[in-house]
Amino acid sequence: MAVEGTGGELVQVVALLGAAVVMVPIFRRIGLGSVLGYLAAGLVIGPFGLGWFADPAAILHVAELGVVMFLFIVGLEMQPSHLWKLRREIFGLGSLQIAACALGLTAVGLAFGFSLPVSFIGAMGFVLTSTAIVMQLLEERGDIALPRGQKIVSILLYEDLLIVPLLAIVAFLSPVHVETGQSRWISIGIGIAALAGLIVAGLWLLNPLFRILARAKAREVMTAAALLVVLGSALLMQVGGLSMAMGAFLAGVLLSESTFRHQLEADVEPFRGILLGLFFLAVGMSLDLAVVARDWPLIVGGVLALMAAKALCIYVVARLTRSSHAEAIDRAVLMAQGGEFAFVLFSAAATAGVIDATVNANLTAIVVLSMALTPLAMLGLRLLSSRQGPSMDGVESAHDLEGAVLIIGFGRFGQVASQSLLARGFDIAIIDTDTDMIRAAAEFGFKIYYGDGARLDVLHASGADRARLIAVCVDDRKAANRIVELVRHEFAQAKVLVRAFDREHAVELVGLGVDGLVRETFESAMAFGEAALRELGVDADDAAETSAEVRRRDTERFELDVAGGLAAGRHLLLGNAPKPTPFTTPTRRSRALSEETAKVTQGGPP
Repeated sequence: MAVEGTGGELVQVVALLGAAVVMVPIFRRIGLGSVLGYLAAGLVIGPFGLGWFADPAAILHVAELGVVMFLFIVGLEMQPSHLWKLRREIFGLGSLQIAACALGLTAVGLAFGFSLPVSFIGAMGFVLTSTAIVMQLLEERGDIALPRGQKIVSILLYEDLLIVPLLAIVAFLSPVHVETGQSRWISIGIGIAALAGLIVAGLWLLNPLFRILARAKAREVMTAAALLVVLGSALLMQVGGLSMAMGAFLAGVLLSESTFRHQLEADVEPFRGILLGLFFLAVGMSLDLAVVARDWPLIVGGVLALMAAKALCIYVVARLTRSSHAEAIDRAVLMAQGGEFAFVLFSAAATAGVIDATVNANLTAIVVLSMALTPLAMLGLRLLSSRQGPSMDGVESAHDLEGAVLIIGFGRFGQVASQSLLARGFDIAIIDTDTDMIRAAAEFGFKIYYGDGARLDVLHASGADRARLIAVCVDDRKAANRIVELVRHEFAQAKVLVRAFDREHAVELVGLGVDGLVRETFESAMAFGEAALRELGVDADDAAETSAEVRRRDTERFELDVAGGLAAGRHLLLGNAPKPTPFTTPTRRSRALSEETAKVTQGGPP
């Protein structure tokens, strides 16, 4: 039961926060994701659950600002030059996908017995994918900046542009009200003026404003200014009859090259997170269980049919535009739901008399259920993909490769390590087992082959028997040790360089007889420490001397660790391993070993 008065409003705020704090961690813990946690929390506390809230539409209206702020932050990451590079994806891929989905979903509506206008409105509401859910899932997966993520973002941006012509079509289809030509032209003029005003403000007014505020050194004023930019741009677009989210995105793009970009992102981020969570809560509250119970055959059938038809259309378009099977499946499942703009479209259609109240309620329930099912569908896809193994679509297996250098593992470490070899013109062959990374690397011009370096047959096919150097760059210490053992036993002609996880792993690798190793964080940490000394005013020569001394002491400790590790190994074989001691005196053996390992590049924690 909703509580009236100021105290009641505070109780509602506490209820919202409490529901989110309880449900979201539980759902993330069991692997269902935060979005489904918010939706479930909203359903529990909403008017069709415990009944703590009577008007979820009011909360949804406020919570849409979370989507607005999300797109503002996305816009900050997209410079105009980058956006221009995406023009084919935005207008080409976006137009093709929307056209295909519109035809397919309208056919579904007609098959369910609805008239053409109702089928078209229902289809277009479902075509408008949920920006909030898709962007949240992309962010949780870390895919927004990847090429496949950028394609999805481009399609979402184009869909946001559609709300304006769709609302105009609703007015045209209305049997109770017809706009005059003059009013239509006036609306178009207002929209163009609002867009032009936002661009002018973004190019010539915002940066000077933030410079003035920065000189005032008032942090709270900078935060207020950041919110003013986001909400002001959204309001301007709304007054012009355009999408609030599109206005915020455009404001972010115009500020993407500003020196205040990171400050703006930091100021807006907390509000974005809270309001976006509130949006998902409000969507959960909007699911009218009474409507679902009354018309459940229609609603359940509509959800399944529309999601399946939309996913099929998206998959076909993705394959026609040369996306891999795995990428096409992922995009189809991720974008197979309706979105928040459907509520706006259905409401406008109901007001204009194109659809009646019952159809509006059913279509809204279908969209809400599709949004709730998307995280579950993505979880199912992930589980199915893991059972079937990685998709090899668009990926070549290692077979009779040639190369003076064989690189095993092409993660961040291997990518950087390969640059020097490529710069000097060495012929290299690269294998890895991460098919997603292989496809992503191909889009940047790298030819990576699929192959498990811990298998002898794969090593032979990868040209290990002809390689002068084998660089083991995998981030799994057990796999690295297995590869080193195979290479040392089977391919004695090749030098072996290995990425070591830490000091203990480095000691193991020396025992395995590698020719060189680099502890994965040591060299960068040494350079960082030396740079820190210089920034603190230490002379560059003195900083380099201090760094060299630290490196010398680390080398001495490493030699003792290696000597102790080999001795412990011999005693262990004899069954009389001594108790370890923290320090030992260097022996002739350790000094000889230090000469043997002087060639080894050191690195890692002390």
